[in-house]
Amino acid sequence: MKTEPGIRHNVTRMLRYLALGGAMACYASFASAQDAPERDAFFWLGEMNKATAVINSEEGLLEAEMVPGIAAAIAQVIEEGNQPDADRPSTVITFEPLLIEAGSIDVTLLHAGRSSQDMHATYRAAILRDGLLSLADQLNATATTLVDLAERHKDTIVPNYTNGVAAQPNSFGHYLLGHAAGFSRDAQRIREAYARIDRSAMGTTVLNGTSWPLNRERMSDYLGFAGLVDNAYDASQISSMDHPVEVGQVVTSIALHSGNFVEDIMTQYAQTKPWILLEEGGENTYVSSAMPQKRNPGLLNNTRSDASQTIALAMGPVWQTHNITPGMPDPKGVGDNSAIVDAGINTLDRLDKVLKALVINPERALEELNSDWTASQELADLLMRDHGLPFREGHHFASEIVTYARSNDLGPLDFPYAEAQRIYAETVEGTDHPQELPLSEEQFRATLDPVAIIKARATTGGPQPAEMDRMIAAAREDIAAQEAWIGERRAHIDDALAKLDQDFQALLNGEAAPEGEEEANQ
Repeated sequence: MKTEPGIRHNVTRMLRYLALGGAMACYASFASAQDAPERDAFFWLGEMNKATAVINSEEGLLEAEMVPGIAAAIAQVIEEGNQPDADRPSTVITFEPLLIEAGSIDVTLLHAGRSSQDMHATYRAAILRDGLLSLADQLNATATTLVDLAERHKDTIVPNYTNGVAAQPNSFGHYLLGHAAGFSRDAQRIREAYARIDRSAMGTTVLNGTSWPLNRERMSDYLGFAGLVDNAYDASQISSMDHPVEVGQVVTSIALHSGNFVEDIMTQYAQTKPWILLEEGGENTYVSSAMPQKRNPGLLNNTRSDASQTIALAMGPVWQTHNITPGMPDPKGVGDNSAIVDAGINTLDRLDKVLKALVINPERALEELNSDWTASQELADLLMRDHGLPFREGHHFASEIVTYARSNDLGPLDFPYAEAQRIYAETVEGTDHPQELPLSEEQFRATLDPVAIIKARATTGGPQPAEMDRMIAAAREDIAAQEAWIGERRAHIDDALAKLDQDFQALLNGEAAPEGEEEANQ
């Protein structure tokens, strides 16, 4: 029997309604069982379709009688994609056929006012956004370990090095807080990059918008973005190429800071009798296959290698974006760009293990300080501060002491006071300054004491106890603020997606939006 087209359409619609009950049950079951589905491209394509269905139905851009079937098709595709080992299409052109199969060609009404360009730009931003929060989490964990270690060693006096040579005594805790300051700037870079990436491109279509009045603001809100990419051309042609480059820059800074720290440890570790070592065993160290005396620093080597690999990956988007026209796909690969973030996280995680494995020998550090002349600048400073001797004259005096000491294998603890007097007199001969060394032997010895030097520092930001306490507290405040920021950003996204789930479920149930809600969402 021949069936009229209108009758066939109504039959199809009736069958879809009958199937709707099962689809709603499947979706509700999925929503309750999957508290944290993987936020990959498939996930975000599903969220975009859910949001489009809700917004366009509430704003009258979809025929009311078609909405339940379209919503059921979306729910079915999402539910099937979340099954174990199921395919999870990552592009619009592979996702849409599943929607058509589940809900007929009518479901493509969703695509009015959209394009794979703006949809892909949106999920790439969402995935990078999640990645930056994970990176911030690990950075905070590593920074906390760093500051904890600094507090434990605020009174541990060690040599510090410039130009690869022992330079001055310092508190090991002060040294560590210097590295913590670098990571604090990295945390700031993450927040700044996040603010630029946390913008929705949805509704801009290919590059200049559309005559279809898709509500971009509501779409942005449902997907947990802080706002819109304002310019429609920028949305998928420019900013989406900027994002991976900027993330690569942030990760590069983190890797550089991590690598610098590890290399500083490696320099000391290579000494015959270092003052800093790793706890032996496990991943930390391993014995040479041929030389039984060696304890190779496997953890340091692996961390340095991780940092180098991170930088290599982070350079990828720069080269891929170089000399191509706007909007090309070269630097936009989700997998490649997620790998950059993951590499940064791995580097920080390995560095955290390094920090927890460090073994500091304060006595050996002090022995190294007293075996060299890292405190010699204090002689010039004291003579200028308390006795008016120009710094360059005092510097020359201290330098001549070091030259004589090294020629005669003398250290600060056994340098003859009489020789210091002689060298001073020769240094100031012919000047208007006092011709005799204005320091007693006791003062001369105390001036070369590394511990006393650190306690006497008066510089804001120096290693003296009061400043150490202040900077440790400030570092902890920074970490706490970063943790609060991470929590706020995650809560904003989670709340937005929860609201979308609620409104989409109402759509599946055939419920109208509560009075006034539509206006509030506009």
